[in-house]
Amino acid sequence: MRFDVLSVFPQMLHSPLNFSLLKKAQEKGLIEIVLHDIRDWACDKHRMTDDAPYGGGCGMVMKVEPVERALSALKKTDVRSLVLLMTPQGEKFSQQIAAELAREEHLILLCGRYEGVDERIRIHLSDREISIGDYVLTGGELSALVVIDAVSRLLPGVLGNDDSTLSESFSKGLLEYPQYTRPADYRGWRVPDVLVSGNHAQIGRWQKMESIRRTWLRRPDLLENVELTEEDKNNLEKIRLGLI
Repeated sequence: MRFDVLSVFPQMLHSPLNFSLLKKAQEKGLIEIVLHDIRDWACDKHRMTDDAPYGGGCGMVMKVEPVERALSALKKTDVRSLVLLMTPQGEKFSQQIAAELAREEHLILLCGRYEGVDERIRIHLSDREISIGDYVLTGGELSALVVIDAVSRLLPGVLGNDDSTLSESFSKGLLEYPQYTRPADYRGWRVPDVLVSGNHAQIGRWQKMESIRRTWLRRPDLLENVELTEEDKNNLEKIRLGLI
């Protein structure tokens, strides 16, 4: 997977992309992340990438010409290059979208700034608009980092154990079950007995039930789109009634 990131402040991204799993994934050649300054494709000697909006209004708008030039230079001919526009008006990013993007080979992430981008960028140059939440940031750089991180960890080999993503929150529509590690007893705060029992079948049932419990308590809206077995449905009803 190759990520090309277009920004007027690419230096913002250097440090976060060079730590932990993302750094290791780049060193192993599993992902490639290249940062670009949109100013390098500006059309004038002052390297201007924004201008005042037609019709008046506050702020500045990112110009279409530098972005079009940049995308023309970065798009590949041998694989599909998917252009993602980071914007608060886009579809809300989710684990499902991350999984969809992880099937691509080349993503170009365009980070908006100022009052936004010229509408012609959205209409003619972007393939998908992504928002990481219902709020406004000063630019799309932080959104791009979120997308890169979430997508990268779904790629084979990036995590130490590829099965790690299978039980995570949202991977199957439910929130992840509670996790514990040593010591088994700390200040009287004990790990549930089932987890130290060695009975893997019971542990699996406990984990599923606790995922359902946590989802019902914290994000009941997610249960509307989850396929539950009859046992799961019975457990959910007991959880709702406070019986378990």
